[in-house]
Amino acid sequence: MAVRELFPRYLLEGQLPSALLADLEGLASAVLSHPESCPDASPRLAGQLELQRQLNLDNPIVAHLCREVILPGCECWIRHVIDRQPPQGRGPWIPGRYSLKMIDIWLNLQRAGDYNPAHTHGGSFSGVLFLRVPPQIRAESFDGQLCLHGPEEWHIQSFRTGMAHYLFPRAGDYYVFPAWQPHSVAPFRGEGERWSIAFNVAAVPQPPAAAPRPPVPPGVTAQN
Repeated sequence: MAVRELFPRYLLEGQLPSALLADLEGLASAVLSHPESCPDASPRLAGQLELQRQLNLDNPIVAHLCREVILPGCECWIRHVIDRQPPQGRGPWIPGRYSLKMIDIWLNLQRAGDYNPAHTHGGSFSGVLFLRVPPQIRAESFDGQLCLHGPEEWHIQSFRTGMAHYLFPRAGDYYVFPAWQPHSVAPFRGEGERWSIAFNVAAVPQPPAAAPRPPVPPGVTAQN
């Protein structure tokens, strides 16, 4: 006998290079020191957090993050999932037939009691990377953890055990998942701040290339 998992969901995880993590921490410190320098992102976000600020995609550090980490992560997710499908079922998700485009990216500052309710994002992919985590956030507690929700409520009495998955945040870790994936962040207690960066990415199918017109024979007028 064997027990198999049904209907898996896919989550990409990675670790930021130490130099890039340091650069992003410096950028976050600058933004938090002068929050008026970046647009307030909280009115359009679900998070009940101390501060959420939009980051400029043209900032060199942000642009490097998007180019070297976020977009390649989305591409890795697509190839891992789509390449396991029959060729006739892959739709437009064939290399060269789509592009990946950043929609937006923002900085989150969470303090004691702040939380992010269960929600989804727009676009095709979303994700988060962690910059700073207070020491009282630990793996054995739900406090301050990122939770990915299944399609039904967790209920151990009826063996619905795979409906919530908690991710312990560590500085430098990042995750990419489909934008439709419901997720939330639990509050934590005590001093300190939890810094993270979240983002949205669109996977955009490209229109089919127009077939070249045959050459017009000499003496024949081309017609539209």
